[in-house]
Amino acid sequence: MQKIKLLGYILFTVLLTMITQAHAAIKSIDEFTGKMNHFPGYFSFFYDTENGKVYLKVDKLEQQFLLQQSLPNGLGSNDIGLDRGQLGNTHLVQFERFGDKVMLRAVNTYYRANTSNKAEQQSINEAFASSILAGFKVVAQNKRALLIDYTPYLLSDVHGVNRTLAATKQGNFNLDESRSAVYMSRSKAFINNTELEAVLTFAGTQPGKFVREISPDAYSLTVHMHHSLIKLPDDNYTPRNFHPQSGFWSIEHKNYAAALGESMYVRYIPRHRLTKKDPNLPISDPIEPIVYYLDPGVPEPVKSALLEGAQWWDEAFSAAGYKNAFIIKVLPTNADPMDIRYNVVQWVHRATRGWSYGSSVIDPRTGEIIKGHVTLGSLRVRQDILIAEALAAP
Repeated sequence: MQKIKLLGYILFTVLLTMITQAHAAIKSIDEFTGKMNHFPGYFSFFYDTENGKVYLKVDKLEQQFLLQQSLPNGLGSNDIGLDRGQLGNTHLVQFERFGDKVMLRAVNTYYRANTSNKAEQQSINEAFASSILAGFKVVAQNKRALLIDYTPYLLSDVHGVNRTLAATKQGNFNLDESRSAVYMSRSKAFINNTELEAVLTFAGTQPGKFVREISPDAYSLTVHMHHSLIKLPDDNYTPRNFHPQSGFWSIEHKNYAAALGESMYVRYIPRHRLTKKDPNLPISDPIEPIVYYLDPGVPEPVKSALLEGAQWWDEAFSAAGYKNAFIIKVLPTNADPMDIRYNVVQWVHRATRGWSYGSSVIDPRTGEIIKGHVTLGSLRVRQDILIAEALAAP
């Protein structure tokens, strides 16, 4: 009996020592980041220059925000389809803690219960899958926040470059971590958004025709990927219901709290927020105008033509009761076109002529456009000149 008691005491002592050491291993955030560069903002982060790592300060557990992923530097092939400035996934996400781990969960926004009944809402959440996008180890903490190493997720193929290359039969490529790194020139933090970027290299075999056309080394493709962590807009925006005769496009979700006999499909028109300063006036300035920024890399005379042509949109807003509601400017040289704060019109080069198109970062809850992003293919204007010359020929 004495031996059993002694064994139990030794086991208890060992466990207590292990727990004490585990707690001691978790340093305070100030202690852990003492020699790192600090970037305060919506999600503050620290950069470890010696090890090339980004540590994110998570002080908003189980608070939803938007995660936008994009491709600042593309491949330059219309046939592959990975353009400069291409927007990727928009997720409604939240950080959740599980012991010594923090998970980044993407909420399922398609299946909903539009009701005040919390139990009914919970039944929807439990019926349909969410997605854990990434898991992180807690490396430091204090009473109000946790610190996680965001680097592995930032250096991952969130845009699906390898899948796209495989689907277009351009070879078998995989991410090479030894040739990938955090790109600090485009990693910044602001009050309502945090912007992080990485340079990623994909190594491959049996490169296809289009890859060989656009890369100095067809077995090594280097692009950039960008993460925007965005504070959700306030609740003062009113969604606009979609009508099939409106000429607009829509986003939709399925409402399981709809009355019996009514459609479960809810469709909203994606649009910018625009509110009159004085709603009693037939024509009023807006509280905040819609501002788009033109790529400064557009050459003349195309740049002047685009600035003039974009200003014609203001006529449509004037007819709707606004003045000075739509503004077009040249993007400042120190601004990042992937920064969520800027609506942009980008001048995109490709090896062959391709489409021009528009895309948006949209709040999936309401349809509000947070950021508009227009891609103009630079070769189209040359094709248009050739068409015009052919039509004008004798």
